[in-house]
Amino acid sequence: MSARLMVMNKKDNVATAVVGLVQGDIIEVKVADKTISFELLDKIPFGHKVALKDIAANSEVLKYGQVIGMTNKDVKQGQHVHVHNTDSKRGRGDIHNE
Repeated sequence: MSARLMVMNKKDNVATAVVGLVQGDIIEVKVADKTISFELLDKIPFGHKVALKDIAANSEVLKYGQVIGMTNKDVKQGQHVHVHNTDSKRGRGDIHNE
């Protein structure tokens, strides 16, 4: 089976779809030395993120091993992670990133 998700860093709690993915698909992805399996709860467009595990509201979204945003509601494993449930921490002029 070819890879359908790319995990950038073992600390990440999201992965990036390298193809468009269909709601209901069962995904297996390797994170560090462990393979996890879960059902997609949403359609995931190419290039978009999906939660690798449950992420509580007001928690960090990690990609590249770095904080890229904060959840603004609970996000379940297998859900689409995008502007409807996260607030970006990158490329914003209204906050100071250290």
